[in-house]
Amino acid sequence: MRSFLSLNREAWAKLYDFSPVKLSKIIVKELKKVNHYLTIKELVEIYLPLTHYLNLSIVTYKNRNFSSQNFFNKDSISSPFIIGITGSVASGKSTMARMLKVLLSSFLYKNKKIDFVTTDSFIYSNKILKQRSIIKKKGFPESYNIQSLIQFISDVKKCKQNIVIPIYSHINYDIIDKTKIINQPDILIIEGVNILQNSMVYSNQSNRILLSDFLDFSIYIDANTEHIEQWYVERFLKFRRNAFSHPAIYFNRYTQLSKQSTIKKARSIWNTINKVNLEENILPAKRKATLILKKGSNHKVEEVLINSRDMI
Repeated sequence: MRSFLSLNREAWAKLYDFSPVKLSKIIVKELKKVNHYLTIKELVEIYLPLTHYLNLSIVTYKNRNFSSQNFFNKDSISSPFIIGITGSVASGKSTMARMLKVLLSSFLYKNKKIDFVTTDSFIYSNKILKQRSIIKKKGFPESYNIQSLIQFISDVKKCKQNIVIPIYSHINYDIIDKTKIINQPDILIIEGVNILQNSMVYSNQSNRILLSDFLDFSIYIDANTEHIEQWYVERFLKFRRNAFSHPAIYFNRYTQLSKQSTIKKARSIWNTINKVNLEENILPAKRKATLILKKGSNHKVEEVLINSRDMI
């Protein structure tokens, strides 16, 4: 891919010497809770180098802010570093976000506040989606309250206190009657299918504001479409298994189907909704990412691509 530096696993792993890093059993256990596919080899060869590359970006960002504030004789206000993670549905975005939170807080920023949010918190409720006849477009750009999302990320950058956001539940498959408070984090990790997309807050082209404008580092999780489809089916079946013991769960409706019928339904949803969204809205934004992680069929990262525009 032009304008990207491509590194295979071996080349990426050699970029950082991990001899002084000790992986405690507690940290590994926490990471395994988040990602059951994770192996020590994957952690050492992929995610520890990623953590330290992120640290370089964070240090550069903080130094630049400090120098700028000194130049303009302003009081030192530490604006948070915002990391965006995107990719297809079922690509592993939220897993990646939670892993990075554990890694950053364990190795480099033990005394810093790191928050994690998902753009699903800003998706319209099912009621509104049905009213607008776009319930089958859930996850597409038009299904999100972009104005509220941009306002949120802007408030975070301005270091506003006690920002209240909605909570989306994958169990209920909807926005629920609970909220989350974000209060001046040092680092904010935000994940979602739409963080690099060109959805506009204003119809006036000259006034458009993009979510990506607020990101200091962005990661795109990439994989072959057929692999992502299989991961989507596996996740669909997992939600269905959980629904057997929780009748109120949205996926309980699929417990009445056979496993094969459920798989057929999952593939139908993938091909008519999620695959279309991936090809039309998510993939075109890939080249805007700071870094791309290319996964193989087994969820293992096979290639790391770094945007030459953003190289430190």
